[in-house]
Amino acid sequence: MPPSRDARPTLTFVDEYCQLFQSLFPEVRSFEAFKLLHLGLISDIKRKSLPAIAKAVGLDDPQSLHHFLTESPWSAQKFRRERLQVTLDLLKGAAMMLLIDETGDRKKGKTTDYGKPQYIGNVGKKENGIVVVTAYGLYKGMILPLSFEVYKPHERLKPPEAYRTKPQIAAQMIRELQAIGFRFELVLGDSLYGESDGNFVSVLHQLGLPYILVIRSSHAMWVPKDQHVRMNRWRKFERTFTNGETETRYIRELIDGQRREVRYWQLTSDPQTLPGNSTWYVMSHVSMLKFNQVGDQYGFRTWVEYGLKQSKDELGWADFRMTSYEQIEKWWEMVMSAFLMVRLFAEQFNDCCPLSHQVLARHPWWDNQKGWKNLLNNLRLIIQPLICYNWLKRWLEVFIIPHLSIGFARLIEQMNQFVCPAVRWLNLDRLLFSSA
Repeated sequence: MPPSRDARPTLTFVDEYCQLFQSLFPEVRSFEAFKLLHLGLISDIKRKSLPAIAKAVGLDDPQSLHHFLTESPWSAQKFRRERLQVTLDLLKGAAMMLLIDETGDRKKGKTTDYGKPQYIGNVGKKENGIVVVTAYGLYKGMILPLSFEVYKPHERLKPPEAYRTKPQIAAQMIRELQAIGFRFELVLGDSLYGESDGNFVSVLHQLGLPYILVIRSSHAMWVPKDQHVRMNRWRKFERTFTNGETETRYIRELIDGQRREVRYWQLTSDPQTLPGNSTWYVMSHVSMLKFNQVGDQYGFRTWVEYGLKQSKDELGWADFRMTSYEQIEKWWEMVMSAFLMVRLFAEQFNDCCPLSHQVLARHPWWDNQKGWKNLLNNLRLIIQPLICYNWLKRWLEVFIIPHLSIGFARLIEQMNQFVCPAVRWLNLDRLLFSSA
């Protein structure tokens, strides 16, 4: 039997990142499809359909990508464990904030697993669709993708599945993340989790995790018969946003009888009118929490919306065309992995900037800001010559222009100088570990 060939290269930074997971894809064609999906997902094509990705990455037929998601025997669960291990290696034991939320996507028809008419948050109304509970981490001003699990409505369960609420799903995800080594300094969530009849909150207490959770104004606080709720005076504080800007806000504590470990707060932009879109009630269980820290710490919860927006708008979270959840889960894992690949270029994970990067940064469209979208912009510039060549090469078969083909090849070779020091360190660490 002839020896197995090596997987065809894409670009160096994509190949080196994907090498972290190569052991999960022993079949060379599956590994090639894995790499090409990452290349396509971070490209700037608007709709991340498999035919569009195939054209962008140079495939004549998207069938190999479809086969990778529907027939290839790799496990989404095993891949998630490996992806989370990469994140743990990057964190080196550091703690981060945990952001719990859910997101939904509209889907037509009745064939998509676990789809039904239900409230879709990004639509703002009840639609036929599929909803998933998500967990993202916030570390040094960066969003890191962690885990997700689909919500399975009663009427769409498959034997022997048991029904679980979204708070129960979130609680189990937190247990699993802690069990593999993640450390969380604070858990943030909306009213669905703050008012989960003690289920979600009790798990946080069992795990010893501090939290700040939204509750609605109608949420009942347990008060002994001989005590009452009192509202402290409004206190002004400066709410500091992630971009460094500040805004004057007001806060008061609501005390049910006597102050306990679990504390209740009301925050607003105007204590006179209490506008609905800028007034919140939250409950906290954080040691030594000061009033002017509540707003800033709870405000970090909005970062999960940032992570979900990038996954949806830039990486094609909802662009899948499969109906089986086993296949949808694989698609979502690819999106989470592409998100992580972009994040690995953050300066927080890299101690140096290679000289080649400084040369590439001369491009007038290069973005020197530090956010995830800024990093994605730069990666899109790096893959641009290869993507453009893939779109044009069929014309170069019709009109033979050797100099143009050679020029593209030279430009793509320059892009191969772009590497991620953090990824190289991770690959070296794995090599040394396997050798030992």
